[in-house]
Amino acid sequence: MLHNGTVWRWNRPIYDPGVDVPHLRLENRLLPAGPTPADMAANAAFFYGILHALVHERRPLWSRMSFEQAAEAFQQCARWGLEARVRWPRVGRVRVADLLLEQLIPQAMDGLRSLGADAVVVEHYSGILSERARTGRNGARWQIDTVTSLEVRGASRPEALAEMTRLYRCAVDSGAPVHAWPVPARQRG
Repeated sequence: MLHNGTVWRWNRPIYDPGVDVPHLRLENRLLPAGPTPADMAANAAFFYGILHALVHERRPLWSRMSFEQAAEAFQQCARWGLEARVRWPRVGRVRVADLLLEQLIPQAMDGLRSLGADAVVVEHYSGILSERARTGRNGARWQIDTVTSLEVRGASRPEALAEMTRLYRCAVDSGAPVHAWPVPARQRG
């Protein structure tokens, strides 16, 4: 039950002792990972596209990757997000952002097309996903960078957090995906 409070970047493992039989499940957190509706829709597009593509591969991923490799990749991604380095079949060790850009996003978009998604929709969400991977900017990264920048400019921690929250709300209301949100420039001193 201790892990029920753990928030992972994309998925959260839940152990429930239950009444008769305990069970372990992974809670998919792609929609609440937002932070904007555009980001949530892009996350869903990636998830459903990659799931469809992987299920229909001639040789399933689980036959090319050991459980130990998958567990290590899960842990690395949970800790380091887009900067994680994982071992991937036919690629070797690779930074997750590069794996996304070069293989997984295109594969997911092929999966969406196969599901009958409109080409304009596929291109739109592919752009959001690719820019997020290219810039390394998700909601958490934006928050960290913004607070750091505000503190470097002289704000106290409480002031920086309050201003980041105000800017976050404005950015969410703008509807722009998180990779496009500006971070206050650091003053050079």
